[in-house]
Amino acid sequence: KNSVKAMEKELATCSLHGREKTFLKRSQIFQISGGEDLETKVIVVLGKAGMGKSILLQKICQDWSNGEFSQFEFVFWFDCKQFRLPEKRYSLKDLLLVFFVKPQEGNNEIFEYILQNPAKVLLVFDGLEGLHDHESFPRSLPSQPEKDLCSVKELLSGLIQKKLLNGCTLLLTARSKDKVYQQVPKVDKTIEIVGFSPQQRELYISKYFEGSPYHDNALKLIKEHEYLFSHCYSPVMCRFVCSLCETLLEKGDKSLPSTLTTVILKFVQQKIMSMETDSTALRNQESLAALAQIAWCLGEKHQNAMKNDLLPSKEVKEFALKYGFFVPFAFLRPSDSGEEEFGSAFSDFVIQNFLGALHLLLAEENKSKNLTKYLSFPSKRKKPRNWLDLVPRLLAGLLFFQDDPYFCSFSSKDAKQSSKKQKALMEYIRRLQINELSPESLLELLHCVYETQSDYLLQHVALQLQPDLSFLDVVLRPPDVHVLHFILKRSGEDFSLDLRNSSIDMQGLRDLVGLRNVTSFRASLSDTIQLWKSLEQTENYQLLRASAEKLVLDPFKAKTMKDISDLSDLVEMQKVVTNCVQGASGCSNYEIPAIKNLRKLDFALGPVLGLQGFLKLVDILAAFPSLQHLDLDALSENGIGDEGAKSLSEVFPTLTSLEILNLSQNKITDVGAEKLAAALPSLTSLKTLSLYNNSICDFGAENLAKVLPDMASLRVLDIQYNKITGVGAQQLTDSLRKCPHIENLVMWNPTIPYGVLEHLQQLDSRISL
Repeated sequence: KNSVKAMEKELATCSLHGREKTFLKRSQIFQISGGEDLETKVIVVLGKAGMGKSILLQKICQDWSNGEFSQFEFVFWFDCKQFRLPEKRYSLKDLLLVFFVKPQEGNNEIFEYILQNPAKVLLVFDGLEGLHDHESFPRSLPSQPEKDLCSVKELLSGLIQKKLLNGCTLLLTARSKDKVYQQVPKVDKTIEIVGFSPQQRELYISKYFEGSPYHDNALKLIKEHEYLFSHCYSPVMCRFVCSLCETLLEKGDKSLPSTLTTVILKFVQQKIMSMETDSTALRNQESLAALAQIAWCLGEKHQNAMKNDLLPSKEVKEFALKYGFFVPFAFLRPSDSGEEEFGSAFSDFVIQNFLGALHLLLAEENKSKNLTKYLSFPSKRKKPRNWLDLVPRLLAGLLFFQDDPYFCSFSSKDAKQSSKKQKALMEYIRRLQINELSPESLLELLHCVYETQSDYLLQHVALQLQPDLSFLDVVLRPPDVHVLHFILKRSGEDFSLDLRNSSIDMQGLRDLVGLRNVTSFRASLSDTIQLWKSLEQTENYQLLRASAEKLVLDPFKAKTMKDISDLSDLVEMQKVVTNCVQGASGCSNYEIPAIKNLRKLDFALGPVLGLQGFLKLVDILAAFPSLQHLDLDALSENGIGDEGAKSLSEVFPTLTSLEILNLSQNKITDVGAEKLAAALPSLTSLKTLSLYNNSICDFGAENLAKVLPDMASLRVLDIQYNKITGVGAQQLTDSLRKCPHIENLVMWNPTIPYGVLEHLQQLDSRISL
């Protein structure tokens, strides 16, 4: 089992901003580009409960003790839930050298050295949620925070604001980025742990059962239960499922439950029933109900630990420790003695969530109508709770498993009352306006309904789903993908999915795209290309063609160099897909519809990478035969300049469908205008050309004036806010007389006298001021 814990540390998969998956070595965590070397650096590690944040920090501390991270001479690690006592106040010296390490001698010298060498100090605060008792960090600090007594939040605020120990490194962990960003004004690096890949899940399970007679059966059994296997992306859940599987196999049971609710129900039942007798059954039932109430009350306060003297009885404490629901936990006594006071903490978040849901079900005050408020799905703007985030789905599951023998061993609830609560839930979901839910809330609903395994509710939700389902910028974890796939499959309707920036894994993308009633999808191009390469390698040409037919690209907006690289890779992939499709079906001249049908392309890389990215884009523009709208007018300006204009003009003859070309705010001068003008007549479909806010003077205007009569399709030319004078304006006006097809010439320039413009407009009403 120890080797299993080591795997949790080694296999953390990290994601920057939850958008692009990448493997990050621990040695790279403290690498920060830019910034002042002498300033405090703030690094935040995000991840849902059970993803291994604490284990990662413990491994960093262990690595440091073994000689790694030599840039730090001091590492201080704090579990934030140890500071649940708000009345306790510390000086920075006390926090570091009394609360943490307690050196036998030399306190003053050590502290002075720390103050003089902050860059050599790493401060780790694990679980910012543990400081939830105050709404926000205080902005004002005592006059001498190094010496004065402060709350932990005041000290942490001083560190973040660089008023304390400026130059140190802060490593913080949290479940939700929203809470962190409210409290921390500037974060230098954000890392999100997103869990195990399917291959890593298999490796974890293999390591867990290494040397066990059940090794082969366990891996096969868990993989066969796809929903449970999807939950194994979380290290804690993976261990949880393995533990249950091990217990069942030892008893000769070769079946696993089908939902998360029944898995936890069976896990808890196995813990209790294995040691229970008839004489202890009722007492255990009462203790479990008391423990469930504690789980809920602590969870509402964003806590999972409490002092032992607050427990309702000695029996409840012994029950919780005996069956592994609690583990001992040390607080610091809020007195000058500094002695530790022991309390208890829930062994993991899964147990606390399950017991919280059980409390809501068992509590007498929760009548049928009251119960649904805990399942109320937030509006479009709100996000679901992130502390007891499993409670709604476990509550829904428990409501539909009250006749289950495992559940009956926990509760003596009236069956009639239980049936009422179940009907109240069904009625609540039946009346829900599903099309008004945010993507996050919709996913929560799908999970709740899945846990019920009610055919009626599953079918009802499947039929209520909108045909266009967008999960843009919403992280789709493996269990989310599973329930979405399960419910979409039950519907007879056709769906279009937007999966961009969802961090969906390749298996999940493959499953969703493979559904017959998913007729189109948008996804990260790099993920799509990876999927296609995998399908090519496995010779699954049927799904390769189907997914190529379903991919939607239009409109495409390039905001990073990666977007350009991905688009270029997609064009390259056209040859591979064409060969596979032609070889499998005999179809000749096959083209990927997404490439063939791209009509609008927005380019917005900004001034730093604008030219570099645009030159790469120009190389592939000819691959899009239906391109009608090319927009280079970014709010931050792209700055492609004359070099970009020249490169673009060279591919004009291939852009036969282009109708709108927006080159506004790109620092184009007369040189670029001349190159553009020479090639513009080859754009035989061009209707609108915008050169707004560039640096074009009279020479450029003269060149444009010469070719206007040859641009028979052109209807609108916008050349305002350049450096054209009355001379250039007159040349454009003279040319306009030969262009009856042009409907509007927008020509206001600060360098053209207003009287001249007014006179020219009187000569031709198509000129706009």
